[in-house]
Amino acid sequence: MRAHTGVFVAVGLAFALGLATAPGAGFAAGGGGDSGGSNKAAAGASSEIKAANKKIVETDYAGAIALLSKALESKPDDADALNLLGYCHRKQGDRESALTFYLKALAAEPEHRGANEYLGELYLEMGDVAKAEERLKVLDRACFFGCKEYTDLKKAIAAYKASS
Repeated sequence: MRAHTGVFVAVGLAFALGLATAPGAGFAAGGGGDSGGSNKAAAGASSEIKAANKKIVETDYAGAIALLSKALESKPDDADALNLLGYCHRKQGDRESALTFYLKALAAEPEHRGANEYLGELYLEMGDVAKAEERLKVLDRACFFGCKEYTDLKKAIAAYKASS
């Protein structure tokens, strides 16, 4: 974890004022809270996205894709749904579709933690360490106090480099 001046004071103040919230629990696919690592509160996640998360935990990626596609009908620029669509397609081996959805998610929300992590992981699968490291730099800025997505991508890059 990275140290920043005043971190403890800021975190303590955030908790004292009730501004700090814990990310959603139980999302096995990674990328943060229940809505796939958004910087927004998970409470606003649509019922389709919540149901899709359950399908992802069950590794029913086709079922999750159907639900996420439905979620996009009412909100086509939903970065959480786009990110999770990318994740599902990547897990099914469709890197091209995964790349398209991750880039759409980042167009809607450039510092989306989950999309940056997953895109970095996709770049590693494609053998492009430099692009994965670019995503890590974005997460470094987006996660001022540190976050799971930054840590996970940093570990994945290190593992990739160690195995090369």
